[in-house]
Amino acid sequence: MATGGKDRQSREQRERARVYQARQELHRRQGARRTRDNVIGLVVGLVVIAGAIAVQTLYFVDGPGAPAPQPAVTDNPTPTPQPTP
Repeated sequence: MATGGKDRQSREQRERARVYQARQELHRRQGARRTRDNVIGLVVGLVVIAGAIAVQTLYFVDGPGAPAPQPAVTDNPTPTPQPTP
């Protein structure tokens, strides 16, 4: 009978150790996932910002937001009237 109590204690200790290790593994995986998610979020955010900058630049350089070209002022010499003989 005395050995039955030890077996039970031993079994409970093994179960507690297993549950504890499972919790530690879960905690480690959650930390790794948070880190991965943060990196992915940062990269996606930077891509979105770079895309917005590129679109704005193209819009204001080549699109309808581009300023209209100013006509260039040129000095064309006007012909002077020649007296007719």
